[in-house]
Amino acid sequence: MLYETKKEIFNDLIKSASREELIWMNGFITGLLNASNPDVSGIVENNVSVTTKIDKLTILYATETGNAKSVATKFASTTKKIGIKTKLVSADQYRISDLPKEEYLLVVISTQGDGEPPVSAAKFYNAIHENDLQLNKLKYGVLGLGDTSYPLFCKAGEDVDEQLALRGAKRIIDLQKCDTDYEDAANEWFEKTISLLNNNDAKPTPQKASAKSTGKKIYEGTIVTNINLNDIDSNKETYHIEISAEDAAYNSGDALGIVPENPKAVVKEILHLTNVDADTKIAWKDDEYSVSELLTKKLQIIYLHERVVKKYASIVQQDIPETRINLTDLLKIYPVKNEDEFIQVLQILEPIAPRLYSISSSPEAHSGEVHITVARDKFIVNDKEEVGLCSGYLSQLDTETKINFYIHPNKIFRLPAEHKDVIMIGPGTGIAPFRSFLFERDAQGASGRNWLFFGDQHFTSDFLYQTEIQSFIETGLLTRFNAAFSRDQEHKIYVQHKLLQHSADVFDWLENGAYIYICGAKEPMSVDVEKALIEIIAQQKNIDESQAETYFEQLKEEGRLLKDVY
Repeated sequence: MLYETKKEIFNDLIKSASREELIWMNGFITGLLNASNPDVSGIVENNVSVTTKIDKLTILYATETGNAKSVATKFASTTKKIGIKTKLVSADQYRISDLPKEEYLLVVISTQGDGEPPVSAAKFYNAIHENDLQLNKLKYGVLGLGDTSYPLFCKAGEDVDEQLALRGAKRIIDLQKCDTDYEDAANEWFEKTISLLNNNDAKPTPQKASAKSTGKKIYEGTIVTNINLNDIDSNKETYHIEISAEDAAYNSGDALGIVPENPKAVVKEILHLTNVDADTKIAWKDDEYSVSELLTKKLQIIYLHERVVKKYASIVQQDIPETRINLTDLLKIYPVKNEDEFIQVLQILEPIAPRLYSISSSPEAHSGEVHITVARDKFIVNDKEEVGLCSGYLSQLDTETKINFYIHPNKIFRLPAEHKDVIMIGPGTGIAPFRSFLFERDAQGASGRNWLFFGDQHFTSDFLYQTEIQSFIETGLLTRFNAAFSRDQEHKIYVQHKLLQHSADVFDWLENGAYIYICGAKEPMSVDVEKALIEIIAQQKNIDESQAETYFEQLKEEGRLLKDVY
């Protein structure tokens, strides 16, 4: 027990300490308690130099949307403040030759698409899969960011953690897998890691099951509007969908997560091919469902992954090429022998992965509602037009239909302070978050200027939200607006060309602190837009491309260039 005077001093110290100081104190006290003969003499005299038992740390991140970088940057800021020399580096900038020399390494990595690492991680990811890599000196920890709605949750993090251990490295702490609401779980993992580093407590222990952050809140909403924004003569279909959901909490810049249902006709065909009763009950994921419900609402039956096809081949004992294929085609070409085999097939099918759509409404302006902008994805397979699973599902929903969804926070794609200027670049459905931004700034009475660049194929048939944009221009909310309709003239014009046409003004806005937002297709749009911005910087500052790229990277570091691309 502490004497009252000591307790008062201790409480005052805790109240006045910063987060970084609390982390340091936690690790320092833990180190004293774990020492075989703790000696507290000289603590006051040595408090500047005594911090942790390590003096150098590398924090490596691999990111697609920026979340992993944001987390890693916060970690690095803290470790530097508590006296650890910290190198923060992106995976694509990391020298692989340095890896065998590292002593302490923290990896923050997200998982993309079908369990893949971010593109920036390719070099590092491939290197740690090399059998001749020896990492016996290395002590490490891995934090994986992902989404529990996807079948291969945090797979990239799992792979990195496993491969580093296989190369002889020792875990400081078990792999931590974080869902979309990652902040609390990530901070807790980091604080434990710092404490263990204080005690130099890395051991060659087998990986344990890692904790996850809390699950998502699932909302039920009702479709109140579902209209095609394109004109009848357009070859596109873009749907504006409004969902009534009084309790849905979100911010401008967030996305909506939806798990689509499989087409009823496809489910009916599978039941016919297998001669299985639709009402037969099947145990799946600690619950029980009818076969019909599983095939309609739970299981991916279209465009199966190669790993699922491989498992199917094992069940039916056939040699099947490992290619992506629909379940109906598998059942036709390589049929199951009986109902028992089909039930085995149901157990190897993966859950339907959710799709994310940028929210196009404002919580301030559209209270009790959430809006999305959905392009019906059409493509040709074997001379037959196919439709994307989720966009096809959403586009045919009638009003009054109930729909479940969750909010996917996008904390690195937020509006700046109300007095700041923003430049928004969003062709096609990339306009969705900017519709949200504009309604939000209007509701806030924000004083910052707004400049929107929009693009699509034709002015007459593909000008999404034209009436609203014209209204924003008339009221002065939109300070400037430029549109690129690519097929209304002989030579195609895109948003990057419009940026270049207004180089001087774009650069003037940048020099005066404007924030730039890019939303839409990752390739080629966002790549071409970035090239145009670098060209504008080089031209207006009269500097070479390398110097312009440095300026461009500085915009990113300042959080003034933000992307939501797919």
